[in-house]
Amino acid sequence: MIQRRVLLLLFLYLTLSACASSAPRIIAFGDVHGDLDATRRALMLGGAIDDEDQWIGGDLIVVQTGDQLDRGDDEQEILDLFDRLRLESARAGGAFYALLGNHEIMNVKGDLRYVTEGGFADFEGVVGIDPADSVLASFPPSQRARIAAFLPGRPYARKLAEHFLILQLGDNVFVHGGVLPHHVDYGIDKINAETQAWLRGEVERPGIIKDGETPQWTRLYSDEPDASACQTLSAVLAGMGAKRIFVGHTVQELGITSFCDSSVWCLDVGLAAHYGGEMQVLEIVGDEMRVLKE
Repeated sequence: MIQRRVLLLLFLYLTLSACASSAPRIIAFGDVHGDLDATRRALMLGGAIDDEDQWIGGDLIVVQTGDQLDRGDDEQEILDLFDRLRLESARAGGAFYALLGNHEIMNVKGDLRYVTEGGFADFEGVVGIDPADSVLASFPPSQRARIAAFLPGRPYARKLAEHFLILQLGDNVFVHGGVLPHHVDYGIDKINAETQAWLRGEVERPGIIKDGETPQWTRLYSDEPDASACQTLSAVLAGMGAKRIFVGHTVQELGITSFCDSSVWCLDVGLAAHYGGEMQVLEIVGDEMRVLKE
């Protein structure tokens, strides 16, 4: 009897160990805001690329939670790098997901308030500008190259259409701002599909990302959430069949931070040069989280 119990316990232990070891390794990090050097450092810190920007992560999954654009001068190189890594990682059995943040949405709808001088210059000559294009003519000449790249249906908007607004990987939900109950009711797949169709220039901008507390703008879970916010998050996660959510958008001065009994992890540490924060990424393996630092 004792021997059978010991064997049963050993079997359970080995089963649980096998399940734990089979959990994918995920690396997640927050806003990079046009800083290519910081982006590369984050990817190397997580074991995704080598010093020549080649994918070395194998079956690693990388998630960057949006805001590739604005406040820095290297945006084109970052978007091109992310586009290439998306393909390279898939060929190696891994995955690379760059999400849509509020600054990606802003650029596509022509809101250029946070573009740097270098950010405007970065897209000069990328797309041919038609002098008869009345849409481009409504913008100052210095802005037209960028607008020609990012308006719906234009080349870089179409690149962004490969990105999700909200991503769920098993128990883990990733989004730039947050997921609220009315987003779950609307449908996560529907939000992604409609947003991507808008980026491709096929439909008007969907209302679910236009007004009020949108997935790319809400700070409910990242700005020191109170008990009510945690309660809302609990309902959202239950509705999605998930355990936790990972967000960017709000700089955490103390580094990667968790709230609501570790059901929300805030990844924006201000690692871009504009903010000068510490370099940190989060490693996720099953239910285990580990902050990696340089």
